[in-house]
Amino acid sequence: MRLAIFGGTFDPIHKAHVAAAREAVERFHLDRVLVVPAAHPPHKSGVSFAGYEDRVRMADLACRDYASLQVSRIEEGNARNYSIDTIERLQATLAPGDELYFLIGADAFREIQTWHRWQDVVRAVTFIVVSRPGNPYAVPEGARVERLESLDLAVSSSEIRRELAAGARPREVPDCVLEYILERGLYGSHTS
Repeated sequence: MRLAIFGGTFDPIHKAHVAAAREAVERFHLDRVLVVPAAHPPHKSGVSFAGYEDRVRMADLACRDYASLQVSRIEEGNARNYSIDTIERLQATLAPGDELYFLIGADAFREIQTWHRWQDVVRAVTFIVVSRPGNPYAVPEGARVERLESLDLAVSSSEIRRELAAGARPREVPDCVLEYILERGLYGSHTS
């Protein structure tokens, strides 16, 4: 099996997240992408704007029509989870010959050497790095990297949150996710 971890805050998940995961499945012949909302993201100062349950539910909604995308609660709980913890938990479930990938944006990959036990992360997975405009990156020694450069995904969750708070209906958010956001009043949104 060829499995990719796609972690993030997904605050909120948007169409570019889904497009990147689907493109990775196609280009690298992945059997499955595990979409893993971070319960307590270490690189975001522990801040998320929507609670964990809401972010998991939005990810479920965004991925529901794609059999190869599966939302995982592997990072659920009160403890801070680092990527290496998630990787090691998943490795324990894999069969010999299974391949583990890590789908990541170029902006996050650029910071890989600041991650907890980053050398272990680099040894454990093959990265699929999604290019983002204005985010060049260097590949650390020993890292195995596949580049996903065909997508131009200049979408930002922080910009989406600002638009929602201002009363806009960002088109970058899947309709089912936008409905959920509006029903729950997330990100300062409101139905009108």
